[in-house]
Amino acid sequence: MSSEPPSVRRRPRADAARNRERLVESARAAFTSDGEDTSLEGIARAAGVGIGTLYRAFPTREDLIAAVYRAELDAALDTVDDLLRSASTGAGALRAFCGRYAEFVATKRGLAETVRVGALRGAAEAAGTRDRVNGAVQRFLDTGGADGSLRDDLLADDVTAALIGILLSTRDTTDTEQTGRLLDILLAGLSRSPARTA
Repeated sequence: MSSEPPSVRRRPRADAARNRERLVESARAAFTSDGEDTSLEGIARAAGVGIGTLYRAFPTREDLIAAVYRAELDAALDTVDDLLRSASTGAGALRAFCGRYAEFVATKRGLAETVRVGALRGAAEAAGTRDRVNGAVQRFLDTGGADGSLRDDLLADDVTAALIGILLSTRDTTDTEQTGRLLDILLAGLSRSPARTA
């Protein structure tokens, strides 16, 4: 059994976690700005670590791409609790999430244009993207169904598919407001309408 105090024994693990975070952030910036030509040595240097540290954390370039993708997806999905707490309705929270997810897709698009698409596709599959987004959307639907702001006959995967469709269809638009307008139209269709009177 080690005679070292617990704080000393834990330090290398904490240092490794910090190094990993710095490497992921450095890689995200490098892949987005410099593309597939980015050197791993440059990423390590920007993160303030040696190349050996990078390879211990991420044995292959694909591993590093997957980590960048997963970190961006986690950041988008980590907003769910805050949105549900801060929005007055489930519909409002869902609309805010759609905007946040649009930002994630824009980042992913930047990665896709600068790294091997196959590597990014593998990262998306490994991260379970569709299932995780559906899980987040379902929470908004449950809240909106309970507070009366969203229809109660909606399927999470249908909403996710519609959201992705909007983001794909506006990927090359020069109209910076179009995505927001289409998201508003989507939410209008998901919202529970007042009962019509004859």
